[in-house]
Amino acid sequence: MIELNLLKSLNTDFPLGEDNILSFARTAPHRYKTYEILKKDGINKRKIAQPSKEVKLLQRSAIKALEHILPIHDAAFAYVKNRSIKHNAVVHQNSNFILKTDLSNFFNSITPQILLEKITQANIKLSEKNRELITHLFFWKEQRNGTLKLSVGAPSSPFLSNFIMFNFDEKILEICKQYNCSYSRYADDITISSFENFFELNFPLIITKLLKDEFNENIKLNIKKTKYISKAYHRHVTGITLTNDQNISIGQKQKRLLSAKVHHFKNNKMDNLNDILKLKGQLSFAFYINPNLRTKFETKYGQGTIIQILKYKNS
Repeated sequence: MIELNLLKSLNTDFPLGEDNILSFARTAPHRYKTYEILKKDGINKRKIAQPSKEVKLLQRSAIKALEHILPIHDAAFAYVKNRSIKHNAVVHQNSNFILKTDLSNFFNSITPQILLEKITQANIKLSEKNRELITHLFFWKEQRNGTLKLSVGAPSSPFLSNFIMFNFDEKILEICKQYNCSYSRYADDITISSFENFFELNFPLIITKLLKDEFNENIKLNIKKTKYISKAYHRHVTGITLTNDQNISIGQKQKRLLSAKVHHFKNNKMDNLNDILKLKGQLSFAFYINPNLRTKFETKYGQGTIIQILKYKNS
């Protein structure tokens, strides 16, 4: 069993005294500013709770210490160095059938009790002071008498959310392997795929049971967003298209849109700085997903035009 002394690690980075750090941490859940952003549907809103500068500093320092101790599963692709939505999609590019679903209110469903339980299951020992530190440092309260929960907006939340899902990721991956299915998770987005039709296996029920075993129904499947899709329909994984020739793409619609924008830029019909910078980012992403697309665009519009866009600076 490993003994984790996070207070000692923080005091090394911020030599204020362990008792003073703990005292400050007790106030951390109330040191957040909140604001709302629109979700992808353009209708509903997501509340972002951002910790104060001081709390962020402590959270980042704590995560540096925890990264060497708490495991992240290989099937987790969000917020992990050298992993991206492209790597997440590649897992499923050879499939014919995919199941897409997600977890409801994922970050805000994670409580101190869940995190501490998962730390214990990882065979890590914590003193009472360190348990208290973790309980308050990483979690926030929406209301003075509300419950502590992980926030969308804290720099520590992505890593901790991946860690608490480690056992779930391992168990569902083992089940998938038994049935020749592939599995990946990108934050709260879960994808399972196979070359063969696996609808009758009822993975939503399997996932629901696993979540109940792991989190006692604190983290739940979003049934409304659960979709089972074959090659007869457009298949997307975290925004990337799975093509019927077993490849990945940004999709024909997006290619046509980008082509039109590059055409406008070349003919001096795009003079808005923000539009050009947006195009620069879109092209960089498109070429990352489909490297061959750059060659096609350079052939059509000239290498100089593409380089000019990609090197465009906000001056």
